[in-house]
Amino acid sequence: MQRQTPKQAGFHMPAEWADHERTWMMWPSRAEVWDDISETRRNYTDVAHAIRQFEPLTMLVRREDIAVARDLLGSDIELLEHPINDSWARDAGPCFLVDGEGNKAGTSFRFNAWGGKYAPFAGDDTVSSTILEKSGVRKFVSDLIAEGGGVSVDGEGTILTTESCFPNLNRNPDWTRTDIETELKEMLGGDKVIWLPGNVEETETDGHVDGIAAFLAPGVVLVEGEGPVDHEWHDINAANISALENQTDAKGRPLSLIRVPDAADFATDNEKFCRSYVNSYICNAGVVMPKYGLPEDDLVREVFEQYLPGRRVAQVEIPSIAIGGGGIHCITQQEPKS
Repeated sequence: MQRQTPKQAGFHMPAEWADHERTWMMWPSRAEVWDDISETRRNYTDVAHAIRQFEPLTMLVRREDIAVARDLLGSDIELLEHPINDSWARDAGPCFLVDGEGNKAGTSFRFNAWGGKYAPFAGDDTVSSTILEKSGVRKFVSDLIAEGGGVSVDGEGTILTTESCFPNLNRNPDWTRTDIETELKEMLGGDKVIWLPGNVEETETDGHVDGIAAFLAPGVVLVEGEGPVDHEWHDINAANISALENQTDAKGRPLSLIRVPDAADFATDNEKFCRSYVNSYICNAGVVMPKYGLPEDDLVREVFEQYLPGRRVAQVEIPSIAIGGGGIHCITQQEPKS
């Protein structure tokens, strides 16, 4: 029997700015990723508390870490025991869907730790199913190896993704780009996929789009600017911007690009350090963004205030998260209201 896809069933992934039921996160577990996992857990706690100002939050935690997590997080954050391996809920978690008739579902992609970069990852590969079961919603299963950080949607049929990620041989060697595009549209309820080159130099995720570009509104894309000519990713950023210029979304609207800098001047020797302001998180009545102690912090805050009016911007210092190669968006996954 041929499977029914979410799109065929009338479901689609809503935009991040749609109302949330809650946020899902995963407690830091893989010590090798962090310089000091205790410091990373404190940074995760700060992000969780910032989000909890705006909406409920559930944290997946290993059994052996529950006491520490409860002590740091407090009583107003729900804990869900699960044998997780790592702590990136955007990627291991599901992509939630709605159908416009009060029903909710979710897509569970396969997860292989960003092309087998870490092991084990079997626990994380089951996170998506566990979250959907806990939420009590219908589950759609895809054979595509994909992560939530690899897509950005406008909730109106448009999907952004990158050439450097899902078509990578470390994920889907037997899938053509056309196959991947079709699967993304069917599993996320989209009508058009816009492909960016991505970033082959960013080897932790192989160029997830959520560090490069993200929808702020229908027809409006926040994108990392080219930076000065001596910026190490100047040409890469310019290529991604070029791929977005003169594009239209699924509704035929021309895209408006809002360029923001990255935190290039943050002093660190860590090659994986995430400097992206694009990698922020929109939640109910708020935006949670990184704070690097640079003038760019205020510049980007003002951009969010301008293009997401009515939302309070919370700035959180995340140096012990950024060393793992990701930011606030990478460690969160939204569950929309029905």
